[in-house]
Amino acid sequence: MTEATAVRSNSKISTTPQILYRVAMSQPESHLFEVSLNLTGWKLPVLDLKLPVWTPGSYLVREYAKHVQNFTATAGEKPLLWRKLNKNHWQVTTTDLKETITIKYWVFANELSVRTNHLDTTHGYFNGAALFFRVPEWETQAISVTIVPPKPDWQVTTPLPVLEPNTFIADDYDTLVDSPFEIGCHELHHFEVLGKSHELAIWSKGNVDAVKMIPDIQKIVQVEAEMFGGLPYEKYVFLLHLSSQGNGGLEHKYSCSLNYPRLGFRAKEKYDRFMQLVAHEFFHLWNVKRIRPKALEVFDYDRENYMPSLWFCEGTTSYYDIAIPLRAGIYDAKSFLNNLAKDITRLQTTPGRLVQPLSDSSWDAWIKLYRPDANSGNSQISYYLKGELVSFLLDLLIRERHSNTRSLDDVMRQMWQQFGKSEVGFTPEQLQQVIESVAETKLTDFFDKYIDGVEELPFNQYLEPFGLEISADVEDNAAPYLGIKAQAENGKEIIKFVEAGTPAAVAGIDAGDELLAIDGVRVQATHLSDRLKDYQLHDKIQITVFHQDELRTYDVTLAEPRPSKYQIVSVDNPSATQQQNFQKWLGVSLETAID
Repeated sequence: MTEATAVRSNSKISTTPQILYRVAMSQPESHLFEVSLNLTGWKLPVLDLKLPVWTPGSYLVREYAKHVQNFTATAGEKPLLWRKLNKNHWQVTTTDLKETITIKYWVFANELSVRTNHLDTTHGYFNGAALFFRVPEWETQAISVTIVPPKPDWQVTTPLPVLEPNTFIADDYDTLVDSPFEIGCHELHHFEVLGKSHELAIWSKGNVDAVKMIPDIQKIVQVEAEMFGGLPYEKYVFLLHLSSQGNGGLEHKYSCSLNYPRLGFRAKEKYDRFMQLVAHEFFHLWNVKRIRPKALEVFDYDRENYMPSLWFCEGTTSYYDIAIPLRAGIYDAKSFLNNLAKDITRLQTTPGRLVQPLSDSSWDAWIKLYRPDANSGNSQISYYLKGELVSFLLDLLIRERHSNTRSLDDVMRQMWQQFGKSEVGFTPEQLQQVIESVAETKLTDFFDKYIDGVEELPFNQYLEPFGLEISADVEDNAAPYLGIKAQAENGKEIIKFVEAGTPAAVAGIDAGDELLAIDGVRVQATHLSDRLKDYQLHDKIQITVFHQDELRTYDVTLAEPRPSKYQIVSVDNPSATQQQNFQKWLGVSLETAID
């Protein structure tokens, strides 16, 4: 935000009505944020307070209200009557009040993720949607937030403008919930890109080297800014949490929250994955925070916001999180193609790709992607994964039709000009029209088959003009196919997934069964593939399991080995045109990028 924004907000808050939040954490070891809300100038007979059930950027109802406790309402010294109308809706009786209304409550915060709240003796972190009540009648009013740290050496980092030390201002409720806070003794680094201020806050210990990392972040910011024609902010904040198992991010308009393994920065492959995460979340400040579907033009915080275009919001962003580090020089074309090949392998080994259309995956994100069950692999596909690969094919399609003078970049720029700058939501039809206008061809068949349908993605058709093709590799001496995935859990070998239509499924083996033996000899999950290599196609074996504590033995006929890896390789004897197309696409020769 610019300084002018802060002044404008300050002016707004100096007039009635006023919404003032105070967040304390006097006993951080309790994991309890102590929140108070003061409202001045309230004239209505009832005050409705609603806590969001989800946060923008994470498409799952998370029921933040379950963490609220010790709710009270007063006006001066007078207690006010209140009641809960539903799970996230509190209503306070406020008839004939002239005094400031004070709402107090605590929020339990012990879930370390980018979309929730976390408080302990080392830091406090919160997302506004998981902490701050919404006053429906005053959603567009400015809101101030004062932070009261438990120790004098704890600092506060947030993208919101500062009113005074530890007090910040949000233009409205949407801005408040889109502005995470990090409070503690974190590292804080400052740097500039294109004259704009950036901060990197790092919490907890790890092997991260900020001196090395910041120049690479600057390169990513620079590349993405050049793509869209500048940076739509004056200040941007990266919040990085180092944890034991974390790996994820959440985008905001003026910041992003990142969670990454604390020891995940020295190995080149892990470091590159982190840079992909940075590229992904930063790309979102355009794609989804400003270029957003019609369903997200005005957020409904009380329920699911359904849309069929998350494949573009997240999947296209996932394609660029692989492409941007390449353009920034963080890794080379060979690594770029290897990353794509890994994702093609993931897609082609997920049977749900032939069941759930990509648009349905987007629509059902609220009930499926973040709530996997034993049948998820058979019945659904990730809109991140398939959306990335559909975007990849669209990029190749546009490049081939226009001899690399146009690309998916032009789609993104047109979406930015037409929808993002003014923050007008787009419909699926408008998105398709923009892609068609850049490609200069009708894409009804493409959308029907690969976005609204479940036909296999025709990788070779789109790779061939660039001298490439897909190689489906079956290992030498590959094991015949059984159709299960198992892993050790608490000393037991548990079957986690049974692929529909495979020998295991036909025999009646279930996910959740405890795997015991093959042909009467004990087997461990880690050795399952090696054991199966002792057999041949069509061999009949006996699988012994505990099914709900009942000992069962199944007769299974093994099937043909499946490809375990898909690679992007050069076609035989690529033509001069193919080599030229490849060179213009990735900036290096085909021979250099492909072993």
